Amino acid sequence: MTQIIETYVLGDMKAVYLSDQETRNAELALIPASMEYREAGREKPYPDSLVQVKLAGEIYPGGYAGGRTLRQGQSTIDFRYDVQRVDVRDGCTDICTVLRNGRGQKAEHHLRYMEGDRTVRSHVVFCNEGEETVSLEMLSSFSLGKISPYMEGDGHDTIRVHRIRSVWSMEGRLESRTMEELQLEPSWAGHAVRAERFGQAGSMPVNGYFPCLVLEDTRNHIFWGAQLAHNASWQMEVYRRGDDIQMSGGLADREFGHWLKRVAPGESFTTPEAILSVCADEDQEVIFRRLTSALERDVDAGPSCEQELPIIFNEYCTTWGCPSHENIREILSAIRGKGFSYFVIDCGWYKQKGVPWDVAMGDYEVSEELFPEGLQKTVDMIRANGMKPGIWFEIDNVGSAAKAYRMEEHLLTRDGAPLTTSMRRFWDMRQKWVQDYLEERVIGTLQKYGFSYMKMDYNDTIGIGCDGAESLGEGLRQNMEASLAFVERVKRKVPGIILENCSSGGHKLEPLLLSRCSMASFSDAHECREIPIIAANLHRVILPRQSQIWAVIRKEDSLKRVAYSVANTFLGRMCISGDVCQLSEEQWEVLDAGIAFYRKIAPIIKSGFTHRYGSEISSYRHPEGWQGILRVGQDGGAFAVFHGFEGAAGREVSIPLSSHYRIGGVYSYEEEQIWMENGSLHLRMTEDWKAVAVRLE
Repeated sequence: MTQIIETYVLGDMKAVYLSDQETRNAELALIPASMEYREAGREKPYPDSLVQVKLAGEIYPGGYAGGRTLRQGQSTIDFRYDVQRVDVRDGCTDICTVLRNGRGQKAEHHLRYMEGDRTVRSHVVFCNEGEETVSLEMLSSFSLGKISPYMEGDGHDTIRVHRIRSVWSMEGRLESRTMEELQLEPSWAGHAVRAERFGQAGSMPVNGYFPCLVLEDTRNHIFWGAQLAHNASWQMEVYRRGDDIQMSGGLADREFGHWLKRVAPGESFTTPEAILSVCADEDQEVIFRRLTSALERDVDAGPSCEQELPIIFNEYCTTWGCPSHENIREILSAIRGKGFSYFVIDCGWYKQKGVPWDVAMGDYEVSEELFPEGLQKTVDMIRANGMKPGIWFEIDNVGSAAKAYRMEEHLLTRDGAPLTTSMRRFWDMRQKWVQDYLEERVIGTLQKYGFSYMKMDYNDTIGIGCDGAESLGEGLRQNMEASLAFVERVKRKVPGIILENCSSGGHKLEPLLLSRCSMASFSDAHECREIPIIAANLHRVILPRQSQIWAVIRKEDSLKRVAYSVANTFLGRMCISGDVCQLSEEQWEVLDAGIAFYRKIAPIIKSGFTHRYGSEISSYRHPEGWQGILRVGQDGGAFAVFHGFEGAAGREVSIPLSSHYRIGGVYSYEEEQIWMENGSLHLRMTEDWKAVAVRLE
């Protein structure tokens, strides 16, 4: 039987702390503040702990859990509730729940709420106050129990699990499954663990899944959501033993991520932070919007020039890794006065004659062939044309043709050999020598030439981990912690630097790194037709104001194609590239109109709410039907972006509007049939593969 320890109202959420009278474990339930906590009838209740921990050498969980989960084993059960402390200062409430196991180990669970937020943040501090070193095999950042307390019995056909899948150039596909489809339905006897553990192992935290999990009570219309702020291996779990349902997450454990961490007497270990939220609503987009809102304060505190969402020009899809003073001069003459604020010199500025850019990174010596009069002359030219200069680095990795590739004593190893992928090795970011070397080559370059913007790319993954710690997974965690420390060093040494987070496009779109950067490359999908699908997907997991979307304009593009590409960028931050030196006057007119349209809707991109309409998209490479995105701003303004795919021609499509609007402007390459009727915005699609945007006032 459980009893309530304490209840806290945190904005429009309520944290309910429970204790099982038999085990004296502490459990955390999160519910909407408008609802009272009550437990519906359960035939087979199963108490759970708000801290999930597994110590090496202790009893593993039973119920056929081996290899599937380390949750709720003897180590966890032994940690019993001790005391709870609440600290309130400067608008922040920190609830610290202390658990002890009677053998000298303590776990402090922290739940933090900042006044006005729609999320809470959770982390755990493990303290070894005993006399012997212990080894952690698993330690959660969060664990929520009693999902959903309002669910009757085993809640069959009630709970849905939402995850965001991700692969290269097709990031952000929503996957929604019932508990029954995932075989998380309890057995007739309540015996045998049901567990769905997922995540990723490696240094690309969005390689397979986004670190995001949402559970939905479809009958009571309640959503529970979690994101992990961690730039290395992670895991999420949906767990069941009996009727109760739990969700938890944190570092990838020993089974999933090869992680083992020794904690000596007097030492402690702190988990990565988790972002949590709960809401009662019928629209699943609301919970995703709440989770992404956790970064608004960080981005608002970024460089002042970023607050109006200025437009970027990146020359990569113009020069394809071969930027030079001459071709940059030609590009600048074509885009001067067009409204661009940043000009980014992408990869290849360092490559030596005859060496491809993608195997040459690491030495970062300016190419004398490409910049015969030095890079400063080019940077000054960018500035003279009214743009802030930016530059590309792949900080952590070295290419096979670079001198750095052979500096094996400073590179990561696995099993004693340099950790090598097809074209790359990896700096050991834990070494002071490496940090100092990168300060000279990276920060020194930024300072010497006065760059205002840095694109940080990362084009391969370390995988399960590296040598130099008690486990491969801990080696990886330490290395990526040091990588983040270098990013912080950049920000200290180059105040006001605008940072772009890129990892083969979207492989690092997680909250920790995003909180340190102004924006991120949404994907490596630069010219393909599926760009608007991916861009819309990402509204669920990152702020659109941080999502840099490319429109690559080719000289052979039809006006319809130009408008399609430009309209994609209205779903995030506008970045232009391509054959700008060879575009016709008509093509420039369509592009110029798109830039003007973007400027008018930028405040709504920055702060608004996204609604999605249209066809169910199965194949991203061969989409059929249409997509409609309505973005509503805080001031009441709105805009809609329609994309027609295969089979869209001849359709009349519509988007319902919750307020009275009038059409304030239309972006297309031709006159469109657009009208308002019965509280909806209507458009007649005249062709396949066409985009139209509408500004609403």
